[in-house]
Amino acid sequence: MIVIGGSASSNLAKDLAQQLNAEYVQAVTKTFPDGETYARIEREALSGEVVIVQNSYPNEKFVELLLLQDAVWGLGAEKVTCVIPYFGYARQDERFNRGEPLSAKVMVEHIQMSADRVVLVDIHNPRIMDWFTKAKVKDVHAAPCVGDFFKEYGVDLVLAPDEGALKRAGWTAEKLGVDWDYLIKTRLSGTRVHMTPKNIDAKDRKVLIVDDIISTGGTIVAATEELKRLGARTVMAACTHGLFVGNALDNLKKHVDKLACANTLESEVSQISVAPEVAKAILD
Repeated sequence: MIVIGGSASSNLAKDLAQQLNAEYVQAVTKTFPDGETYARIEREALSGEVVIVQNSYPNEKFVELLLLQDAVWGLGAEKVTCVIPYFGYARQDERFNRGEPLSAKVMVEHIQMSADRVVLVDIHNPRIMDWFTKAKVKDVHAAPCVGDFFKEYGVDLVLAPDEGALKRAGWTAEKLGVDWDYLIKTRLSGTRVHMTPKNIDAKDRKVLIVDDIISTGGTIVAATEELKRLGARTVMAACTHGLFVGNALDNLKKHVDKLACANTLESEVSQISVAPEVAKAILD
């Protein structure tokens, strides 16, 4: 087995190669002056199973993924597994207005044309996996890795930002052996929102808020301020995919006591490797 790392999530690709005891090859990529993408795998030939690790976000990374797929088949790969740590367009999984494309399905159709199987990490909507009809697909959960990472921080309560993320909070809490709950929002006015745990008092607790994606960070900041007002000792935050749009990262660091995310997207807080869980999915 050979692991090919694209220009996105290269740290995860290297970790994965170590977990699989496989050879690691970093793809050569660049952008031409006209904006087109160039990709090359510096090998004379490939054989057996090849694992490509590359995000499909942002757009140029998706194009790079398609080019790498063609490159490995051209070098003689017998089986291709695509690990897509962060699946771009996953939140565009419906036609919200007439005339719109089903963007997530378009991405799926192009990816599975040149893959035998696909491994995703905390896909935003699991229904997307139903669209993989030509390639086998598996979704990996980052929660066990998040739990392992935060064992040294004395967390005694894990919170989901809403009821929809409660399962993720539960998986993380079970790894830590602590309580879990979710936050409920009560709108007090047009600009004021009250946030509090549904069932468990946060007073004197070391709280960890977990979510799949942090984009602007607004929900985490609001929750942190409210939890500290309610008497939480510390408030930490973790996510699988740290998008950190605009100045979100700087703003979050001013409010939370600890911030960490998985290495599906690379940033200064991408401290949690999901390689162990991805490797299990590949070897399963």
